[in-house]
Amino acid sequence: MISDVAALRAQFPLLAADPGLHYLDSAASAQTPQAVLDAVARHETHSRANVHRGVHRLAEAATEAYEGARARVASWLNVPANELVFTSGTTGAINLVAHSFTRGLAPGDAIVVSELEHHSNLVPWQLAAERHGLALRAIPATDDGRLDLDALDRVLDARTKLIAVTHASNVTGAVTDVARIVAAARAIGARVLLDGAQRAPHGPLDLQALGVDFYALSSHKLFGPNGVGALWGRGELLAAMPPFMGGGEMIRRVTLAKTTYADPPARFEAGTPPIAQAVGFGAAIDWLSTLDWPAIAARELALAGRLMDGLAAIPGARLIGPAGLQARLPVISVALDGAHPHDVAQMLDRRGVAVRGGHHCAQPLMDRLGLAGTTRASLALYTDAGDVDACLEGLAAAARRLA
Repeated sequence: MISDVAALRAQFPLLAADPGLHYLDSAASAQTPQAVLDAVARHETHSRANVHRGVHRLAEAATEAYEGARARVASWLNVPANELVFTSGTTGAINLVAHSFTRGLAPGDAIVVSELEHHSNLVPWQLAAERHGLALRAIPATDDGRLDLDALDRVLDARTKLIAVTHASNVTGAVTDVARIVAAARAIGARVLLDGAQRAPHGPLDLQALGVDFYALSSHKLFGPNGVGALWGRGELLAAMPPFMGGGEMIRRVTLAKTTYADPPARFEAGTPPIAQAVGFGAAIDWLSTLDWPAIAARELALAGRLMDGLAAIPGARLIGPAGLQARLPVISVALDGAHPHDVAQMLDRRGVAVRGGHHCAQPLMDRLGLAGTTRASLALYTDAGDVDACLEGLAAAARRLA
């Protein structure tokens, strides 16, 4: 199984072509290996056709490739393939649940989110609350950027129907104690949705073991193409939910008077899906399955520790998030005294270091922490010590110039 970082980097054309690039923005979008690019090109040049409705050989090949990709992603998550819905990404998956699941709720029922959420796991619930007269409550964040789960007893009650929280923060890297969330939800009969966009790229997932009810993730953060993602939902929940959108493919029978709907997952995949992107998503899963994940996870955390230790030596640099490596991802946010994160990110870019500067689509968390934004370095399986050291050198230079 592959774990050597040099061998991994060599498989990413953009990184191999530009050795002076230090790509530390994988939390926004990961790079794509050659195997995935080849799979997409091969499909588009040899099997391009619409899926499910054709009987010619290209249509049958496209359908086989599309459904094969569904099976691969489902296997990676340890869920049945017929419970996996292809979407446009994590945002599309969460919006699907926010529209369809909440149709069965009553005014006064409650959805619980948190202060750590990406806007994609907050705004859809605000819209749903407005549509259906629902209450929207939030689990507070701690000073070090974790969920304050001691507040669950104050936030949850018998009217709570769904808890929708991040599996791991895109700002602080904190990994959620899912078992505690699930136990609290089960005690009151509520369901749990996890935004898995950040956690999914850091190793295989067992959604059966997690015990949640819905899980959302994106291909482009999992080293696959843009424009596709997935929603997993328990079969009985998906079967009870009405369609999110109407159109071709999601129907059983249409008359001018009435339409009956297909079973999931087709019920939630109206229109022509992102076929080539899904094929690439499946290829990314195939590629990820060849990797030595325990070794990669250990290296990612060691590099995160190297970065965090280096920050401690930079005057005016403040780590935003957990100070230790336990229950966290290699997503490192920093605030430099007297410096705007956009200025810091631009200075780093001049040194070939790609990081993210801003509020990271998490403005409620920034309000909670009293910040306008942070400079975020997000590490991935292809990150090496040279990337981390270049980032630290750039941050130190920015601190000297901007403070």
